[in-house]
Amino acid sequence: METFEKNNVLIKILKGLGISFTFTLICLTLFSALLTYTNLSESLIQPVVISVTGISILVGSFFATRKVGKNGIIKGVSVGIIYIFLIYVISSVANGGSFALTIGSIIMILIGILCGAIGGIIGVNIG
Repeated sequence: METFEKNNVLIKILKGLGISFTFTLICLTLFSALLTYTNLSESLIQPVVISVTGISILVGSFFATRKVGKNGIIKGVSVGIIYIFLIYVISSVANGGSFALTIGSIIMILIGILCGAIGGIIGVNIG
């Protein structure tokens, strides 16, 4: 029975990640269309990416924990950390293999942890 519960938690975390990435893809596609077809300033890119990332992790963590009943913070933070790790690896490879840890990276890690925890708490309490 314990193995089933561990697998069930892993599946919920993976579903939360899928929801987070899907939400991110949709939001950033819409934002890129707005940038292309309107006079929005490119200086909005970084704040929008940070906001979309945080909201995506919050939404994914919520859905990962809404029917779990306990340990929402841990499961939500797990979604946030895995999400940020995957984004970090993908963006580092896309930037020519530069795995430098910048202040922006640290901010994203903190946002991932915080939004994951909040989403996990909300998911457990509402679900």
